[in-house]
Amino acid sequence: MDVLIPYIIVIPLLFLAGFVDSIAGGGGLISLPAYFLAGLPPHLALGTNKFSSTCGTTIATIRFAMNGFIRPRLAGICIVGAIAGSSIGSRLALLTDGDIISKMMLVVLPVVAFYVMRNKKLTQKMNEGEPEPDRTAPFKCAVTSLVIGCYDGFYGPGTGTFLLLVLTGWARLGIRTAAGLTKASNLSSNVAALATFLLTGNVYFPLAIAGAIANICGNYIGSGMVLKDASRIIKPIIIIVLVLLFIKILWQG
Repeated sequence: MDVLIPYIIVIPLLFLAGFVDSIAGGGGLISLPAYFLAGLPPHLALGTNKFSSTCGTTIATIRFAMNGFIRPRLAGICIVGAIAGSSIGSRLALLTDGDIISKMMLVVLPVVAFYVMRNKKLTQKMNEGEPEPDRTAPFKCAVTSLVIGCYDGFYGPGTGTFLLLVLTGWARLGIRTAAGLTKASNLSSNVAALATFLLTGNVYFPLAIAGAIANICGNYIGSGMVLKDASRIIKPIIIIVLVLLFIKILWQG
C-alpha cells in the first residue's frame, strides 16, 4: 500500500493543476507541492513536475491552436522571447538570492489582484469578435514573453497567469488571442527547462508519467471549457491562483 501512496497523492492533484493551468495558468502552485508531498527530493520534484506539466500544456496548446486561438506570427515572437527569457532567468537564479524576488512579490501580488478585479477583458466572452492586434502588438508580445520568461526561469510560480494579464492589459489583446499566446509561451519555457532536468537525470519517470496522464486530462477538460466560453470562471480562478501564490511566499518566508 505504501508504494501506492505517492500515486494517490499525485494523480488527483495533477489533474486539478492541469485544469486550473489550462484556464488561467498557475497550475505549478498545485503540482509542485504534490510531488513534494509524495516524498520526492527538491531537484527530482522540480524535474518530475516539469515533465508532467509540459505534457499537459502541450495538449492544451494543440487544442487552442486547432480552434484558432493561436496567431502564428505573434506566437513565433512569444516562443523566441520565452525561450530566451527562461535561459536568462535560470542563469540569474544561480547568482541571486531567491528571497529578494519573494519579498518583491509580496508587494506586487496585491496590486495584481486589484488589477484583475478591474480588468474587463477577463470577462470577455470567448465567442465575441476580437479587434485585430495593433502595430505595437509584436513588440509588446516580445517584451512580455522575454520578461515573464525570465521570471519563469528565475522563480516560476504563476507564470501563465502573469502572461495572460499582461497580454490582455498592456498588449491590449483579446482574451482568445491572449489565452492562446500564453499557452505557446508557457510551453516553450517549460520545454527549455525540461531539457536541463532530463540531461541531469532529475526526472522520476514512473511518477512523472502517472502525473502527466492526470495533467493531460485536466488540461484537456479545462481547455475545452475555455473553448466553450469559460469567461465567467477565468477571473475567479486567477484570483485563487494569486492568493495561493501569496500564501506560498508567506509560508516559505
